[in-house]
Amino acid sequence: MIIVLVAIFFIIATLVFVIFKIVAAPKKVDSVRKLIKAGKNQAAAKLAKQIVTKEPNNALAHYYLGKAYLADNRAELALMEFKFVNEHALFDAQLQEIPFRKEFASLLFKYNQFDPALREYLLLTKMDPRSSDNFFKAGQIYEKQNKKELALAVYKKCLALDPKNAKAHASVGYILFQAKQLGEAKKELDLAIRLNPETYSCYYYLGKLLKEAKDYGGAVKAFDKAQRDSEFKQKALIERATCYMMANRLDNAQIDLQRAVELDKEGNNNDTLYARYFLAACFEKSRKIDKAIEQWEIIYSKNRSFRDVGNKLQEYKDLQANDSLKDYLTCSDQEFVEICKNLITKTMNLSAQQAENTKYGCKIMATDAGSGDWMNMRKQVYYMCFYRDPEPLEDTPVRETLDKAKASNCAKSYILASAGFTRPAITFAENRPIELIGKDKLQNMLSKATK
Repeated sequence: MIIVLVAIFFIIATLVFVIFKIVAAPKKVDSVRKLIKAGKNQAAAKLAKQIVTKEPNNALAHYYLGKAYLADNRAELALMEFKFVNEHALFDAQLQEIPFRKEFASLLFKYNQFDPALREYLLLTKMDPRSSDNFFKAGQIYEKQNKKELALAVYKKCLALDPKNAKAHASVGYILFQAKQLGEAKKELDLAIRLNPETYSCYYYLGKLLKEAKDYGGAVKAFDKAQRDSEFKQKALIERATCYMMANRLDNAQIDLQRAVELDKEGNNNDTLYARYFLAACFEKSRKIDKAIEQWEIIYSKNRSFRDVGNKLQEYKDLQANDSLKDYLTCSDQEFVEICKNLITKTMNLSAQQAENTKYGCKIMATDAGSGDWMNMRKQVYYMCFYRDPEPLEDTPVRETLDKAKASNCAKSYILASAGFTRPAITFAENRPIELIGKDKLQNMLSKATK
């Protein structure tokens, strides 16, 4: 009889303990929620960790641990917790599925995990079909994945639910702009701005359209306003800088690009790599080659296949070992003229009679050494152009040089270009009284001239 009573007591005690745990567990988790609401995020995280240590499968505790991390600006840790919830949770009144999936999708989007984020947003469009934001976010992801038609379709669904969504109109405008439907694109962007002049992302897309139309002044003004949107600030700075570059205002471009780089503390953002790439281009055009190489090396350390950075580093590798070529590319305008005059004297047996700087380098009128008065047109006169632009020379400047040489009654013309020539330029020069001297030959000539 005593044994039976003991057994009954044990069973009752066990049931009481289990019931207590069942009742107490939600209260503990609710305490985490209250701590988060009170702004005590670290205390909330500590308590939530204690709960999941004892109850590893408690999805609600994992959820609030993620919420505590999120409130404490530790989004990456929050995402790990939310992934656990997504895999293990049985949603109910305490852990509601739609609010959770919106938070989860937003975190996935933040960390560029676009495929799983898209799955969440598409699921949300079915679970919560009256929310235009789910369609808008799905459209953003399709756009990032370069699936423009799908993006356009879901943006239109977003606008069917919310016709006054300025950001959606702006996104539709930009897709139409990329499809070269410029008139329709402009209408959408103008409508977006009328609907909400403070939706500054609209100005970013408007700036892109104006830039494409070569209205650089208008584009710069649009990108100025776009910077007020934190999401678009870095992109707007980069775009405004490229407008300045096209207008040959390299100092302004460098300031914007440096600001764009500084916005990304970790330096891994793809837009940051583009900012560095354009910054290197500014330095290269300004003949600050060492600074350009520094930027290319940073980019290469982050992404070895980024555009033509690997080729640029290889191209300028010779520069580091060749002081004469380095001087040719980096010296002042006045020094450059002297280098060119010395070059033709020592390697071509020519004498410079007239020399002046140009925006691309310099030009020289020369005669054979010791030929006397060059103004006497019976003497052989040569028209020589020296380039130190970073890009290979196209056929247009070759044609222009030939026309100027003919107008000056020159017997022959030469173009010496450190970056070489494009195929059309080389083809045009064939069988004409003009000689193109590219990087390799120029480098050899510079080496001989300095001996």
